[in-house]
Amino acid sequence: MKINRIIIQTFILLLLSFNFSCEDQVSIDAPTDKLVRTEVFSNDQTAISAMNGIYNELYQADFSSGSRSSVTVLAGLSSDNVQYFNSVNLNMMEFQDHEIAPTNPGNLDLWSSAYNIIYLCNSFIEGLTNSTSIDVELQQQLEGEARFVRAFTYFYLVNLYDKVPLILNTDYRVNALKPQVEKEEIYTQIENDLQFSSEILNTSYRNSEKTSVNKFVAKAFLARVYLFLGEWQETERLSTEVIQETASYEILENLDDVFLANSREAIWQISPIGGGGIASNTNDGSMFVIDPFFSFFSTLKLDESLVAEFNENDLRREKWIGYNASLNAYFSHKYKISASSQFPIQEYSMVLRLAEQYLIRAEARLKMDKTQEAVEDLDVIRKRANLPLVAEINPTISGEALLKEIYTQRREELFTEWGHRWFDLKRNGYIDTIFNNSPTWEITDGFYPIPSEEISKNPNLIQNDGY
Repeated sequence: MKINRIIIQTFILLLLSFNFSCEDQVSIDAPTDKLVRTEVFSNDQTAISAMNGIYNELYQADFSSGSRSSVTVLAGLSSDNVQYFNSVNLNMMEFQDHEIAPTNPGNLDLWSSAYNIIYLCNSFIEGLTNSTSIDVELQQQLEGEARFVRAFTYFYLVNLYDKVPLILNTDYRVNALKPQVEKEEIYTQIENDLQFSSEILNTSYRNSEKTSVNKFVAKAFLARVYLFLGEWQETERLSTEVIQETASYEILENLDDVFLANSREAIWQISPIGGGGIASNTNDGSMFVIDPFFSFFSTLKLDESLVAEFNENDLRREKWIGYNASLNAYFSHKYKISASSQFPIQEYSMVLRLAEQYLIRAEARLKMDKTQEAVEDLDVIRKRANLPLVAEINPTISGEALLKEIYTQRREELFTEWGHRWFDLKRNGYIDTIFNNSPTWEITDGFYPIPSEEISKNPNLIQNDGY
């Protein structure tokens, strides 16, 4: 087992170091990971360990880590949900002020870490395909998991940057000069990968924890993708299949339990064990929770407009929002632990959860004129939050008012989770209305700039408008 672990770690490190090095020059020798890859895919256990290594890397990769350069933090700053304490840190303030320079290091970390994950997935898929030593059923399962992670990563790239390069193999000579493609092509690949995953994956979690990908994880994420694409019937069908999987998932009445490791509301989570150290807290908790004794280390607070939006009886206001008197600041308290070395790990980083599926289905049903069913889904979320039911207080609600309430509940339910608010404002056409009073806002600020370092290495990349 120790030898296997060393092989897997070497495999991951070689892939990552090779991906960085191939950005520096196009004409270089072939990668030196061939022998390691042969060993990784020589038997079932080492192949499983390699896939687990990709899951662990998601906790360390900037875009998915929940830390400073993650989607959660940076897209949170870009929206009207999160603010940065230290205005001296210009790199972070650029996201909040919508004045991101193409040279911004956080933006580069976001982009490059996402493509590193994609490279890992491509290499893993190629290794599986070329192996004759792995059980066929396991081979399909692992390919489904890797293709899901690739689709998941591309979803964030296309929504953060619009047109991006589509890289599906490890041919570094070609990849180094890949141009951007239209977002429709990216979405087609995302859809293909997720459809494959949703068909081939098992209904159970391979490692018995919600940190691996199963069939319902793929269906839940595909439901979100179809929501963004306006495919309402498919959105409703997939979210319904996930919601009906009551053996695995339920809306938890106790809000303090939602973000616990393997909670019943969780569909997919990322474990802090991927950090490889003694810390057992999530990066999300470390970033957002203001410690009462060490508040001077804090960097993020909730925008007061978000806090003011909550009804005074809303349990989410009570359970998920904290207040630090010394800083006069509200903070996200979905995660309760900001620092810990306690095992077993108490909290995992939440990626997908059941509440989102109800809100996804509510929106899709409303778009299909199924107003009553949309209200029923919305009221599941409102009831858990201790809010009066729309069906009782406004039974004849108009479609426009209901859609607005769905967006409100998405903001209040999903704040500080994976940039939901930023993406919602863009896809629903509200972004200019929200930020048009800002002196620095321009209509082109909805997408981040392509990092200048990437453009300098690849002459086929074109900078986004406005930068």
